[in-house]
Amino acid sequence: MLRNSIVCLLCLAFLSSCTQKAKERKMVFRYNQAGGLETLDPAFAKNLSIMWGVHFIFNTLTEVDKELKVTPSLAQSWELSEDGLHYTFHIRRDVYFHDNEAFPGGKGRRMTAYDVQYSFDRLIDPLTASSGAWIFNDRVRSKQPFEAINDSTFIIHLNQPFRPLPEILSMPYCSVVPHEVVRKWGKDFRNHPCGTGPFRFQYWDEGNTLVLYKHPGYWEQDSSGQRLPYLDAVQVSFNDTKATEFLLFLQKKLDFVNGLDGSFKDLVLTKKGTLKPDFQDKIRLKKLVYLNTEYLGILVDKDNAKLKGTPLLHPKVRLAINYAIDRNKIVTYFRNGVGIPATTGFIPKGMPGTEKRLATPYEYNPAKALQLLAEAGYPNGKGLAPIILQCPEANVDVCNFVATQLNDIGIPARVQVMQPGLLRQEMSRSQAPFFKAQWIADYPDAETYLAFFYSKFPAPPNYTRFNDPVFDHLYERSLQAADDATRFHMYAQMDSLISSKAPVVPLFYDEMLHFTQNNISGFEENPLNIIDLKRVRINK
Repeated sequence: MLRNSIVCLLCLAFLSSCTQKAKERKMVFRYNQAGGLETLDPAFAKNLSIMWGVHFIFNTLTEVDKELKVTPSLAQSWELSEDGLHYTFHIRRDVYFHDNEAFPGGKGRRMTAYDVQYSFDRLIDPLTASSGAWIFNDRVRSKQPFEAINDSTFIIHLNQPFRPLPEILSMPYCSVVPHEVVRKWGKDFRNHPCGTGPFRFQYWDEGNTLVLYKHPGYWEQDSSGQRLPYLDAVQVSFNDTKATEFLLFLQKKLDFVNGLDGSFKDLVLTKKGTLKPDFQDKIRLKKLVYLNTEYLGILVDKDNAKLKGTPLLHPKVRLAINYAIDRNKIVTYFRNGVGIPATTGFIPKGMPGTEKRLATPYEYNPAKALQLLAEAGYPNGKGLAPIILQCPEANVDVCNFVATQLNDIGIPARVQVMQPGLLRQEMSRSQAPFFKAQWIADYPDAETYLAFFYSKFPAPPNYTRFNDPVFDHLYERSLQAADDATRFHMYAQMDSLISSKAPVVPLFYDEMLHFTQNNISGFEENPLNIIDLKRVRINK
């Protein structure tokens, strides 16, 4: 306990140096994590707050840049065998783990292909109980799926071809960890992390402050040969609410804020999602594509007793619901212009390969909705049993608007507010006939959205229990496609098929709001909302 107190005081002393004269000034980047932080073990990087911390401390074989292109990281290059079953990665030789007492003499050793093998074996080990084990389960062969040939050659052996594998390997789950440190701390590795990333763990007072220092031996350099990162430290606070977070930002006590509390949206943003004049000279706002589709899901399992007598099993009723909703109003009035109306399919705008859409657009068309209801045998909604839209409290305003629009065309609908955790349980147990949810991309390939409808997958991801042999056939063929153009065309066909069967009602494709202070430069992010601080500078 005394040691922790001393470390805390030393950290605070370091951070307070920011107030000293310019020649001694340290660059400390400050942000808040309102939802708290559960762990810094990459095997459990299941949400954004953990992903960010893990991304700062660790590296993966591949990375995704701001254009969603897969780029080399710990792997300098890779190739795929002709049969599509074996990926060979060539590992960098100039990467070192952070200093740690688990290493001889406390000095961080060189990272090798054997560390990659250990990290991936650990990820799928049932004893680890990683929330990321699904990445490799059923995709890699059962015996020795990961193989280090030597210090710099690593192979992944697949059960069947899976073309998006390099994209998946960029996920924080796939971070490389040193076996010595993991074994020393066991489950406490969560708060004693050690990686090869640009920042090294220094101190974590859970619920209060996390401090990371720059890794002086980090392997990446900028174009002029200067070693990254530029920052001296990262400081994360854990104030409970987004409202408090934004107030601290306006007081210049934070350098960055992700998103905006609803109570501030009308104060700060116009209806077009831009800064109001009062804030334009004080802070910066970047509004960017976020690979997240907000949608209404419809359970379509005809054998489910829960659905007996529901009109939602009728495809034309589901199509009518799609045409009955004014998505533009949702984005404009409930989101202050943040988001893109989802009229062209389930896969969000910005996902690579979705430039050529085949899905029929779902424009707001109440007359078309009434026509479909009549064709389904429910003229003006006559004879329709009531439907209940289950939603988390955070989305109740949008869901009430949807229910009103459905009632306007004769579909009797009402909203049931539920705790998010309980709603997810109901969705997973196929007990939620009509629900509001979101699907955030795990990696930058549309397969992560199409797997949502593959009948051989359970819930999650197949919360709607959609089952279509044509879709399944296309999905399986796409994983073996020899080139991206063929694969992307199959993706478009599947997205179009989903639109025609309507097991979901896409509402809008999300956008990110990133607020930074005017003296911050070099801040980068990608559409997965993974932020990169390696090139950040804090200007005087």
